[in-house]
Amino acid sequence: MNIQLTVNGQDRTVEISPDMRLLDLLRDVLGLISVKEGCSEGECGACTVIMDGKAVTSCTVMAFQAEGSDIMTTEGLAQRGELDPIQQAFMDNDAVQCGFCTPGMIMSTKALLMQNPDPSEEEARRALEGNICRCTGYIPIINAVLDAARRLRDEGL
Repeated sequence: MNIQLTVNGQDRTVEISPDMRLLDLLRDVLGLISVKEGCSEGECGACTVIMDGKAVTSCTVMAFQAEGSDIMTTEGLAQRGELDPIQQAFMDNDAVQCGFCTPGMIMSTKALLMQNPDPSEEEARRALEGNICRCTGYIPIINAVLDAARRLRDEGL
């Protein structure tokens, strides 16, 4: 079956099997390897993408459910060779260690800041509840989220 969707700003028509997950479509068909498979159950957040403005775990979404949707992955954040302010804030705040969880954390952050450009620390923590990191202890990640929010506000984005 064919589906149409927008991925990182590009309209795509993709042939899928009825049992394909969005995760597999993004990684295996479209080559967007920032979308990681961790738990395959929607518990770890490594496969988080933004679908129609909301953070979703792509391992729990069937590809056919993305018909007509707008999907964003971390590959879609950088513009003109420049890192997105969220990506830069994660680097500057040492919120990246092994890097496995980072794309999911960044996409959860992006979804939060799209809805709430000035989150409190508690709101940032809640937004990242579905993302597991085994390396950082979360403090640098929360600092990065709040720093990214400040950067985006300062840039008027």
